[in-house]
Amino acid sequence: MQPEEVVIAARDRYPASALTISELAQRTGVPQATLRSWEARYGFPRPERLPGGHRRYAESDVAGVEEVLRHRAAGLGLEAAVRRAVAGPVGGNASLHGELRRRHPTLVPQLLSKRSMVALSHALEDECCAQAQRPLLFAGFQRRRFLRESYARWVELARTAGQAVVFADLEEPAPVQPGSLVEVAVPYDAAINREWFLVCDAPDRPACLVGWERPGQPLAPDSARRFETVWSVDPVVVREAARICVELADTYRPGWRVQEWQALDETPAPASADLHRATGLVNRMMGYLDTAR
Repeated sequence: MQPEEVVIAARDRYPASALTISELAQRTGVPQATLRSWEARYGFPRPERLPGGHRRYAESDVAGVEEVLRHRAAGLGLEAAVRRAVAGPVGGNASLHGELRRRHPTLVPQLLSKRSMVALSHALEDECCAQAQRPLLFAGFQRRRFLRESYARWVELARTAGQAVVFADLEEPAPVQPGSLVEVAVPYDAAINREWFLVCDAPDRPACLVGWERPGQPLAPDSARRFETVWSVDPVVVREAARICVELADTYRPGWRVQEWQALDETPAPASADLHRATGLVNRMMGYLDTAR
């Protein structure tokens, strides 16, 4: 390509409305050196590059930088503020299953029956929720009758948890009180009312299980209902699931928090390669066991 052709191609690719770094700094009030530092450390904002190496930014980058500033003003650390701005807000009708898979596309979904989901949930409650040190617990029960069946168990879990939050299509959630189980009433047509989930965010025993009930099962017996399921004990994945649950609770029950958890703004160390290999093996075993039933 001839030099004049490079110039024409660059002009076509980068519209006249594209911003220089000095213009972005002027629009947002963030110094150019700080913008370069954010890019080097966090990959944000991510500019396009002209053939000569000069940065060019879109209007959406202005909104992104301003969102980081709003999160910082609200008390978030810089890394957490950038991560929140890049991920974008969780919508009012968001799916935990969908959001988690979008943010962690390497998670492997499995089709499991309700019987398997019950067994896995009880195992996680016994091993992780009950033994972890002051965990943050979140659970989705779909319908209030399913929550009633496990209510006494979850009241006891809440007693030793940092916080325990349950979601269901409740009519009258109980008043929020420090140290008690927090009930979040979810509209009947909300996406998470198709989901069964359990999240235990704790430094010593992190785990999450999220199942999306497949549509088109009106004649299936309750115990045979099928869920497209992902699970993980990777602290990074579990922390992301907990953050999504907090945002969903904020949407459906504003003011429910009795305290803020600074740990949610931090990103824990990822799981080891050995743990990933063990997870793959357990995934395969679960598939065979569920099929054999």
